Amino acid sequence: MLQDISVPFDNAFRPVPPKGEEPVLCFDRGNILLSNDGDGFSFPRAKDFDEDKLTWLFRVGEEEYFLFSGEEKPELPGFSYEPLRSLRGREPRERAFAAFTGRHLHYWYTHARFCGACGAKNVPSQTERAMVCPACGSVYYPVIAPAVIIGVTKGDRLLVSRYANRPYKALALIAGYTEIGETIEDTVRREVMEEVGIHVKNLRYYRSQPWGIDHDVLMGFFCEADGDEELKVEHGELAEAWFASRDELTDLPDSASLTIDMITRFRDGGPNWAARLNEPR
Repeated sequence: MLQDISVPFDNAFRPVPPKGEEPVLCFDRGNILLSNDGDGFSFPRAKDFDEDKLTWLFRVGEEEYFLFSGEEKPELPGFSYEPLRSLRGREPRERAFAAFTGRHLHYWYTHARFCGACGAKNVPSQTERAMVCPACGSVYYPVIAPAVIIGVTKGDRLLVSRYANRPYKALALIAGYTEIGETIEDTVRREVMEEVGIHVKNLRYYRSQPWGIDHDVLMGFFCEADGDEELKVEHGELAEAWFASRDELTDLPDSASLTIDMITRFRDGGPNWAARLNEPR
């Protein structure tokens, strides 16, 4: 998946000043500034910007990443803005992961500029990843939304769907955000009921994924359809949904997402897939 990179990711709050060659992430809505280099891509470097417009983000491998935090939209020769989602299957994987994670922090920094309690302008904390109101003392931390991805099985078939009114048209699984006062397990049950109108049983946690482009952390669950209820597809969310055999689970996109990882795990696991669910791949 996207976060499965071959170098360490270190997000401990230890900001350092830029020296010049560090990569800088520049966002324009859902786009990111990059340069295509053969089969790969790269980001601008700190030396291309004024230091006071850079915010330290994290360390990936040996590289410290910075965020361009100026008001204007930077333009650089040899670089262009491309959709961030286009990086999900590209190499180097660690740069794609840094871009997705940086987008999460960019969104938070942008939306935490002012105090929600008194309206004063927040300032960055010097000791932790937080924005602090100098007027009333309110502290704001990065917001991470919990969400679930759900693989519902029925015998040797897996419930798959296609979204309605979204650009992503590949196979998907049932998914949704956890609501206030709700356990993660209850989120699984509710989302399945809301989107396809069936009950589920035997919930089994699989694995998780940070997904910075949507500011959430995804938790993957497999479960079984409880009984022989017919699907009642909620067409405001889904264009279609059906229980697919393994032979139908083809032409999948890149392996960056938890959704595709779960579909592939079921497809390639064979009849004893459940017993082997958490084996290393």
